Amino acid sequence: MRHPVIDLRSDTLTRPTEAMRQAMARAEVGDDVYGEDPAVRALEERVAGLFGHEAALFTPTGSMANVLAVGSLVRPGQEVICESSAHIARAELGAHATIGGVTMRTWTGQRGRLDLPAVRRMFAPDMGPFFVPTAAVSVENTHNFAGGAVLPIEDLRDLREWADGVGAGVHLDGARLWNAHVATGTPLVEYGAIATVLAVCLSKGLGAPVGSLMVGGRDAVDEARVRRKRMGGGMRQAGILAAGGLHALDHHVDRLAEDHEHARLLAEACGLDPAEVDTNIVVVERSDATEFVTRAGEEGVRVSVVGPTTVRMVTHLDVSRADAERAAAVLARL
Repeated sequence: MRHPVIDLRSDTLTRPTEAMRQAMARAEVGDDVYGEDPAVRALEERVAGLFGHEAALFTPTGSMANVLAVGSLVRPGQEVICESSAHIARAELGAHATIGGVTMRTWTGQRGRLDLPAVRRMFAPDMGPFFVPTAAVSVENTHNFAGGAVLPIEDLRDLREWADGVGAGVHLDGARLWNAHVATGTPLVEYGAIATVLAVCLSKGLGAPVGSLMVGGRDAVDEARVRRKRMGGGMRQAGILAAGGLHALDHHVDRLAEDHEHARLLAEACGLDPAEVDTNIVVVERSDATEFVTRAGEEGVRVSVVGPTTVRMVTHLDVSRADAERAAAVLARL
């Protein structure tokens, strides 16, 4: 008997559960561009409160949330400093430059870690019309291309203290911040406290079909609401989507621990130390990466190439324990 394909390419592949679909179908809606959708407003208020900020803005994508968040801190012609494999630098198609006129410089950290001494050396104050000034530092938690690595909260607190001293903003790309919260037990409000502005995603580990949020101060979010409309992101009866996010917050956060456990199974099958897998992403270095992905696919396990010699696999809501064990057996054999 041929088994169903196990798709480990990304946690964005999750499909809404039947209970989530029912919640979406029942959603009370209004016109969100007019600010009249009750489900969207409830989601924005709830997420802002979880992170201890004044306001939040629902966006269709994580990339848009990041562009709006970074743009609230960094004006055209200014720069943001980030790690060299950060999502905003590597996987958002140059949106920050093409839309926001933002430039970037990067440091390289082991497993995506923050290198505060490097950031201090790179920081450029406003020195008049000769150099690009640094307006913000961006950090990503968990770090996608570092294998879902969690950035220690102590490092982030040190960054915020330094940034406050030099007048720089801190942007937190928290697309998978829920995973960091579950893996470490660090309260969401403590992650919120280190960020001037942050972005969080609902359509990855939490399993909603669409949506992210930019979270920050009231003025920054009000400005972002205008920019969202200008970018084509003003949605009308978006409460149907927001209801999926509200359901996910109620039912899909704590269960992320299962995904982390399944990821460690895959890591062990690939000859990695499972103790070094922080959350739900496993990155494997293979000189035959493309061939390996093809062979795994032929065996019913989909994984992805994210670099010339790098294979990535991601556990998620639609991967059961039995699926993870079967995928581990295939990967071990290959």
